[in-house]
Amino acid sequence: MTVTIVETRAETRAITGGVDTHADVHVAAALDPIGGLLGVREFPATTAGYARLLDWLAGFGTVCLVGIEGTGSYGAGLARHMATAGVRVVEVDRSDRQDRRRQGKSDPLDAVSAARAAQSGRARGAPKGRDGAVEAIRALMVARRSAAGERTRTINQARALVLTGPDDLRARFTRQSPAALVAGIARLRPRPGDVVGYAVRIALRELGRRAEFLDGQLECLDELIVPLVIARAPAFWPCTGSVPTPPRCCSSPPGTTPDDSAPRPPGRTCAPPPRSPHPRGKSPATGSTPAETARPTTPCGGSCSPGWARTRPPAPTSSGARKKEGPRQRSSAA
Repeated sequence: MTVTIVETRAETRAITGGVDTHADVHVAAALDPIGGLLGVREFPATTAGYARLLDWLAGFGTVCLVGIEGTGSYGAGLARHMATAGVRVVEVDRSDRQDRRRQGKSDPLDAVSAARAAQSGRARGAPKGRDGAVEAIRALMVARRSAAGERTRTINQARALVLTGPDDLRARFTRQSPAALVAGIARLRPRPGDVVGYAVRIALRELGRRAEFLDGQLECLDELIVPLVIARAPAFWPCTGSVPTPPRCCSSPPGTTPDDSAPRPPGRTCAPPPRSPHPRGKSPATGSTPAETARPTTPCGGSCSPGWARTRPPAPTSSGARKKEGPRQRSSAA
């Protein structure tokens, strides 16, 4: 029998890389075409470090695939650098649990696991490009959501101060709309006198000015977001002209998954059964206990349960069966 050994030159063999990303240092691993480990090395998480990492991988051969952990956080810059250099990048979620149990948890092992996941095809998802209008909208929406949440908290704090404040402030601002409340408390002119009343008016005025500042921020951000959304996805722009928000995941009809694939069993999100208005323990008509007059109900109390999730009806009783007698009284002679 003749065995032929074919040697592959280092310049032509396909190299698969794996990177375990961190805030300051990235750990990279290189694999040959048959999965053999060629080396593991650390590189700084800087632009110069990205170039050194790619040159190190290219020293083993032609870099055809790189698996990177955390392409949406610590590995975002490295993923952009690799994509710019023309290297295919796949996103690796996490290390294999069986490998962690057998070998332990370390940065070099995570880098090797990322490379093997990319080479075997277990990790095949393409990372987000993080460029263009979509990334611009995402960045602006981060600032807008925080501004809107802070404005809501500011108004709630102002209402709490009005509720517990002096009587004249409570009578003036109790039932006002948020816009009227902000405009009113921002124009307060506190005068020294009563210590508590003066302090409450100062706090309300500062809260009102803060809410007006946040209103200005929201208007400025909307002026930047609206043209980007209209240019990128005009069909999703509502007729009201406000900044669109994604629908909640619970907007799907009960009993189905959000993608309308298959029915799901009822969970805690279903509405509980309505409570009886009668006192606990007795029924108003017969005076019997609820256990004797109860009817079979669905597990979650209404139409939210699917058709297959129904309780079994009570078993029929024979006509000649006699009722269960209570415990016999022990005679006094015994």
